[in-house]
Amino acid sequence: MFQMLCSTLFLVSLALVSGDVSHLLETTTTPEPPPKPYLFSYTAGRYPGHADRTHTEVSDGSGIVKGSFSYVDPNQKVRTVDYVADKQGFHPVLSDVPPEHPTDSESVAQAKNRHYQLYAKIAEEHATHPHPELSVINAPHETVAVAQARAKHAELFRVIAEQHARIAAERELLLQEEEEKQHLQELGQ
Repeated sequence: MFQMLCSTLFLVSLALVSGDVSHLLETTTTPEPPPKPYLFSYTAGRYPGHADRTHTEVSDGSGIVKGSFSYVDPNQKVRTVDYVADKQGFHPVLSDVPPEHPTDSESVAQAKNRHYQLYAKIAEEHATHPHPELSVINAPHETVAVAQARAKHAELFRVIAEQHARIAAERELLLQEEEEKQHLQELGQ
């Protein structure tokens, strides 16, 4: 019964796989949907009655989006950005040019200079000696107590590994015996 069902399923699946699928390759022509223009605008604030940001956007549905948003910066100055997004990208225009980055004080300039000098020195050393010798590195040395603990750990690890290997061998032997018993039972039926 099971073999008959399997062979029937095989024949049906073979018929489906080798069947004509040319109708799936035909493309349907769906007309482009009409443009969907939109317009939105909102004003928001951190608490009722207080507005600290606005946003307005309009699209005619042809892929060109125009808008404007405003926000209050940390210096309590209103910043406005007008933008156009089209096939060539996003084009923002700021109402105010942000202030220039502050110049470094004398102490900051000196610290930066020392940092760059040290960086250049380290980069040069690494270029000439990319892999320092271990004897040169000032790493802590292993104490007698640490060496003894390491040896004890290695010995315990070895004992545990031997026990695991013995258990795995015993388990494999038991599995083989069970398979033999099952095989003999099948032959006896």
